[in-house]
Parts: sequence; C-alpha cells; structure tokens
Amino acid sequence: MPPSPDLPCPTDPAPHARRERRKDARPRELLEAALELFVQKGFAATKAEEVAKLAGVSKGTLFLYFASKDELFKAVVRENIIGRFTEWNAEFERFQGSTADMLRYCMRSWWERIGSTKASGITKLVMSEARNFPELAAFFEHEVVLPGNELIQRILQRGVDRGEFQLIDMKYGVYTVMAPLMFLAMWKHSLGTCVGAAKIDPEEYIAVQAETLLAGLSVRPPPSPPAGPAAL
Repeated sequence: MPPSPDLPCPTDPAPHARRERRKDARPRELLEAALELFVQKGFAATKAEEVAKLAGVSKGTLFLYFASKDELFKAVVRENIIGRFTEWNAEFERFQGSTADMLRYCMRSWWERIGSTKASGITKLVMSEARNFPELAAFFEHEVVLPGNELIQRILQRGVDRGEFQLIDMKYGVYTVMAPLMFLAMWKHSLGTCVGAAKIDPEEYIAVQAETLLAGLSVRPPPSPPAGPAAL
C-alpha cells in the first residue's frame, strides 16, 4: 500500500532531521568560509558578515557558534593545523625507518597536509599581522609554533641518539628544517601567485631542501689515515 500523501515518504529524511543536519553542518561551513577569506584578505580586512554570507547564514548565526572573530580565527587554526600534531606524533612513535627517511617524510607530509592547502596561508597572515593582533600571534605561537618545534626537535634528537646525526644546538637546529617550509608557504601566497614569477615545483623543492639538510646533519665517517711510505 503506498504511503499516504499527507505523510513524509519513508525513504526521505524527516524535515526535522534535515534541519538538524543543516544545523550541524554550519560550524564546518563557517570555518571553511573563514579560512577562504582570512587567507585571501587577511584577518583585519575580513568582516564577520562576509564570512556569514559566504557560508550562507546570517551574521547572528555565526555568533551563535563563535563568540567573536578572534574565536573564529582560533577555531580555523585548530581545525586546519593543530589537529595534525596528534597524527604526526603518533606516526613518530610508529616509524621504523632511518631518521633521514623520517625527516624526508616529515617535510613531504607537511606539504601534503598543510602546505598544499589554503591552511598554509595562515602562516603568512600571522606573520604579517602579528604586531596588530598580539593575542592571536601568542595563540599561534603556543598552539602551532611550539608543538611544531617540539616535533622537529624529537626527530633531530632521534637521529643524534641513534648515531645518525651530528650533535647540534636543538634550540636553533629546528629552524633549519622549518625555514625552507615557511619560505615555501610564504612564496605560495605571495610571489607564487604572480604571473611571471619564477616557478617552484614544491615536491622538487622539498626534496632538494631535505637532501641539503641531511648532508649537513648526517654523521660523516672518520677520514682515512694518510698513506704511509709503503703506499707511495
């Protein structure tokens, strides 16, 4: 017997369920819209009503989920960057290869999960607007920069402990790994967007940077003793 025309079809979600799913989807849609605009326009120039409009909701709806534009920005960073550290630290614990391979993997993985995405523009945003928004800069340093430094330091220390890397000053050694990645992020969202700018292939660039770093970090075999008179 066909369903009564007065009742919803059993195969269709109930109207209430459809409304609930739409409501549940709103925070993610707002975060996606905010990321798009923050990277495109910067933090100061992005208005809350623009984010709401791009997400297809009202400004009042945005503030039901995020108390302020500052909190919206923090949520964008948590959604797109901070969560990655849990993944990477778990992978560090499971990794079975050499530390050289781990470092190569770390740099490639950064590109695949952050660098190649819009989220890499957050770094440029923070660096350019930190002076005007010191609270957000402090949040970024505490939640992104320091955990990133700690992870890189763990990788470098693993190499030292296993006799694969030379002993270096870890405080500053982490920046030898971070610097080429930050350059790539800045390039992608500045000169890299310009017609006629020198083209950089990210995968090739990262591979060259990794091998250059490893050439300096890797323990070298002791030099051979000078040849004696019998060898002349």
